[in-house]
Amino acid sequence: MTACDVCGNEYERAFEVNYQDKTYTFDCIECAAHKIAPRCEHCQCAILGHGIDAHGKFYCCAHCARSHGIHGVADHV
Repeated sequence: MTACDVCGNEYERAFEVNYQDKTYTFDCIECAAHKIAPRCEHCQCAILGHGIDAHGKFYCCAHCARSHGIHGVADHV
């Protein structure tokens, strides 16, 4: 069995993710998201959906992007 890189749990169905030239082992999607999901520049939540990429920074939604001075963004058009 392989141990999760985040929580240390040893699990027979652990999986590997190759990300940015590194290989990580996780026992669940939650641990994978905790380790490799980008964080919102405003509220620091893990961005699990599309999010907004503006000027090299990531935001979870238009509200957070606007809070940092990003103009012309909308969650729904």
